Amino acid sequence: MNAIIEQLRTAAHSAWQRRWLALGAAWGVCMLGWLAVAFFPNAYESKARIFVQLDDVLAEQIGIGPNDARRDLQRVRQTLTSAVNLEKVVRATKIGDKVTDRREMEIALADLAKRVTVVSDEDNLFEITATSGDGDFSDIQNARLAQDIVQKMIDIFREENLSGGRGDMVDTLAFMDQQLETRKRELEAAEQKRLTFESQNAEMIPGSNTLNQRFEATRSEMRDIEADLGAAQSALAAIEGQLASTPPTVPGTGNGGGPRDMLAQAQSQLGQMKARGMTDKHPDVVTQRAQIAILARAAATDGGRSGVPNPAYSSLLSIRAERQANLQGLQSRKASLQTEMGSLSGKSLGEPMVAAESARINRDYDVLKAQYDKLLQDREELRLRGQVETETNAVKFQVIDPPTTPRKPVAPNRPALLLLVLILGIGGGVGAAVAASQLRSSFATTDALEKATGLPVLGAITQTLTEAHRTLRKRQLKWFYGGGAGLAGVFALLLAAELVQRSMVA
Repeated sequence: MNAIIEQLRTAAHSAWQRRWLALGAAWGVCMLGWLAVAFFPNAYESKARIFVQLDDVLAEQIGIGPNDARRDLQRVRQTLTSAVNLEKVVRATKIGDKVTDRREMEIALADLAKRVTVVSDEDNLFEITATSGDGDFSDIQNARLAQDIVQKMIDIFREENLSGGRGDMVDTLAFMDQQLETRKRELEAAEQKRLTFESQNAEMIPGSNTLNQRFEATRSEMRDIEADLGAAQSALAAIEGQLASTPPTVPGTGNGGGPRDMLAQAQSQLGQMKARGMTDKHPDVVTQRAQIAILARAAATDGGRSGVPNPAYSSLLSIRAERQANLQGLQSRKASLQTEMGSLSGKSLGEPMVAAESARINRDYDVLKAQYDKLLQDREELRLRGQVETETNAVKFQVIDPPTTPRKPVAPNRPALLLLVLILGIGGGVGAAVAASQLRSSFATTDALEKATGLPVLGAITQTLTEAHRTLRKRQLKWFYGGGAGLAGVFALLLAAELVQRSMVA
């Protein structure tokens, strides 16, 4: 502690011994500092508060709730300080007087963006703040400019919320109508494409009667036909055996009842059938031809023998002809089913590709249909919302506090800066005197001398002054105190000038 006190005493002695150097350094630092402070332009700030009412029963009923309104206002608040809106402010105020090209406009926009803030204190209360401190303008002009900036921001806010919102709604509805018309044409084209594809591939389109179902049904019918065909072949073989063991005639006399007569009668019946328009594939015609063939063989083996026709033989012939016709019909149906199964098998190879293409077409159609329905619903909601906002003014705008007229600058704090420069000047003068004392090989106290030399100091001799020296020292002290008082007076004068200047703006 004693060492610190000793160092302070040494510094104070050194500074006092070189007080004129300290006073000159203080004057130099203060004048330079106060000159620099004088070049700092005053910045004036203007504020305004606006209130936006969000509550509206009808708006909430159709889905325009407070959250939607807050989101819209948040969007407006964020876009309010956009480059487009700030450019409107520049062109509508004195800032635009200095802008001559695009580069200067960009510089002005960047500077204005730093000096304008929009803050949402609550959900429906906004505060707009603007600061102006342009060195090319006077204090009165800067104060008015700050107020003009805030007023222009309020005008833009009102335009964005009221007229701008309605104009956006009209543009949005026009865009939605255009999109709906485009989606409608695309949907009609997709529907026509689907109908064309289904008509061209009706058998292979997945549905109630697919190729696999038809193939299985044909295969099941083929199994039934094969079973019936086996039964028909067995029945025909049985009747052939009975017919082989039965004579065509029995001994006796008759009137033209032999095989030849029966053959002639059968041929006459065949002619009558054709006369009625029956074709060669008609079952009765096929049966009659088979009976004629049997009677022809019987007539050939009969050798002209006479006898009475055997009724059992004739009945067996009819039964055999019927069973042959049934067998031929089953064989023809089997061939037709085989042909159909081959055709279905060939088509089934292309069914996966057809099914995939059909699924893709249906998927595209469903997507377009969903988009069209969603756009139509959104368009109707927007139309209703626009009508509500136009009819009821769901967002109500009110200026709570108009732009304030700045009375004093918010920056810089010139009185504090003037005082700080004075303190720095005094400190700089003392520091310069102490530093200068370190360059001299003199000692302020006996302890410093003893410590520097390492030798004991026996004592110190005080300075003895004559009367003339005392008179000169007193005069020098008056000059010194006068210099210090002059420094304080300059500070007081600058401070008074600052206060007067502020009163002129007010």
